[in-house]
Amino acid sequence: MGGGAAGFFCAVNAARINPALRVTIAERSNKLLSKVKVSGGGRCNVTHACFDKVEMSKRYPRGGNFVKKLFHRFFTHDTIDWFKERGVGLKAEADGRMFPVTDSSQTIIDCLLRQADQYNVQIRMHCDIKSIEKLEDGFRLLTANNEELAASYVCIATGGFPKASMFDWLTQTGHSFSKPVPSLFTFNLPRHPITQLMGVSVPNALVKITGSKLQQLGPVLITHWGLSGPGVLKLSAYAARELAEKNWEFEAIINWLPEYNEQTLKEKFLQLRNDNGSVQLYHKNPFGLPQRLWEFFLKECNVPETSRRADLQAKPQNELVKKLTNYLFSVKGKTTFKEEFVTAGGITLDEIDSNTMMSKKLPNLFFAGEVIDVDGITGGYNFQNAWSTGWVAAHTIAGM
Repeated sequence: MGGGAAGFFCAVNAARINPALRVTIAERSNKLLSKVKVSGGGRCNVTHACFDKVEMSKRYPRGGNFVKKLFHRFFTHDTIDWFKERGVGLKAEADGRMFPVTDSSQTIIDCLLRQADQYNVQIRMHCDIKSIEKLEDGFRLLTANNEELAASYVCIATGGFPKASMFDWLTQTGHSFSKPVPSLFTFNLPRHPITQLMGVSVPNALVKITGSKLQQLGPVLITHWGLSGPGVLKLSAYAARELAEKNWEFEAIINWLPEYNEQTLKEKFLQLRNDNGSVQLYHKNPFGLPQRLWEFFLKECNVPETSRRADLQAKPQNELVKKLTNYLFSVKGKTTFKEEFVTAGGITLDEIDSNTMMSKKLPNLFFAGEVIDVDGITGGYNFQNAWSTGWVAAHTIAGM
């Protein structure tokens, strides 16, 4: 159930491994593989070029130990090989994200649709399952149109549910879930002057949530509404539950020069002054920061535009050092990051066998993808979870 990445991967692999199975994908909407279509700006970030299972599992704020077991069954290299065997080559970019060599998500969609066609997987659109009833010889499924469907095995791959009430039909089967909260979101800074620098990015900054140990290192992008970029998105994932409890109103600190702290940066300013004190501060940015951001900090510290390094007084210098290493922001609200909407939460993992993806409560009922309490940071990790869970469920079903 579910015409997304996990549902398709389970369906086509089960049908391929065991041709005797009659496999049907039930999709509630009128679109198939919609997340695949829009992921990665329309290029589809299929997986991540990480080939160490332990290291890869650390990229999942929730469910890391669960996926580590899964990765022994189906891992990154298996994903690459699976698509390669079907004529779809993947390439790794500098940051490790992997895309089809065509740079088009349609390549992945077409591949999965071809597999569904080749192995006679039936696809039913506008098929919204409202309840599942376990019978002696299988399951009875009831749709929103009061149509009854029968199945020997059911794999639930509906994606993440943003509201707790949407799990009601699954709790009726005896399963429990972790409350869903948003993950992978950007930080809103209403009316903050730094938003005037929208489009400016810093390749590496350290972002922290005040009053906690939560922090992430990575690229930060200034937008017209606040802060985005991989560093912020990763932090939003690891802090998803804590920030939801705060109703997304909190304080964050950014060190724009993470190789320095306040003390070492003060020493660096002294060295710069001694080396070449005649250099004009506005004209020569010594730290590799974007020029617009550097000038923004200087103006915030009321440094005159004609100032040379030797002219910088102790008070504005200390203020500048603080802004560069401990810039405090008051965050009020979040914004979903483009198409990368991910929900933290889902079916409780101790109710699922990671070796089979079968429910421990209802035999022959399986789960795959984001409906379970696993979510990864941005960079292809959520799709790898979809492929791994879908494949393991398919392999189990096909062998039964």
